[in-house]
Amino acid sequence: MTDVADMTYARYLDLDRLLSAQHPISDEHDEMLFVVIHQTKELWLKQILHEVVLARSLIRAGELSASYKSLARVSRIQAVMTQSWDVLSTMTPADYLRFRSVLGTSSGFQSDQFRRLECLLGLKDARFLRFQEDRPEAHAALKAAIEEPSVYDEVLARMAEAGLPIPADILSRDVSVPYAADEAVEAAWLEVYRDTERWWAFYQLGEKLMDLDDALLTWRHKHVVTIERIIGRRAGTGGTEGAAYLMTTLQKRCFPELWSLRTKL
Repeated sequence: MTDVADMTYARYLDLDRLLSAQHPISDEHDEMLFVVIHQTKELWLKQILHEVVLARSLIRAGELSASYKSLARVSRIQAVMTQSWDVLSTMTPADYLRFRSVLGTSSGFQSDQFRRLECLLGLKDARFLRFQEDRPEAHAALKAAIEEPSVYDEVLARMAEAGLPIPADILSRDVSVPYAADEAVEAAWLEVYRDTERWWAFYQLGEKLMDLDDALLTWRHKHVVTIERIIGRRAGTGGTEGAAYLMTTLQKRCFPELWSLRTKL
């Protein structure tokens, strides 16, 4: 165990190493902001993954109410991450174009932590593995996230155990592929939302999941707006389509039946 008798703030947080991890390549003033914003997002993603993995394990164990805290914390972190786009938007197009070339083929599109989060929430896509071929640990972690049940898979399993009519083919499906909306699952959720007193734990869990999906969509939308403000509709770095690609992500839903049931209540 670490000796804490002479522990300092800087030593506890490993500040010397943390604050020496920013290495702008150009001499442009605004590149430091670009680096700090993205490193900060990765730190928050690390905490989000920490919380979502815990929430999934609690749900797997049937401890639904215990998972609420971690899920609620994730939603708060997502709000902070969304607000950070406002800071980045203080960088004008001219500011960004002065150092954009030093980014080379790098792109936030390649973030293994963000892709792991998507996988944990059910948005599986093995195509992103190719961006981690030079990082064995990141590649293994993302591969595991693709192959393991998502949070939603665990929720549906617990619903079935509680007596809600989740189809057997949903429970035995290949969890490495993206989840697709199912009318029978929607019907099960409708039963929960129409009798909230009986299914209170699942009703509350459903709303916590909606908070996550809502916050993720809000983050994506603000990302689109910020990118369009800074680079317009031009292609992004790393061969991405920039704002055009990001617009397509606004159609993604991690928990589709929780959205669709609202029309039928």
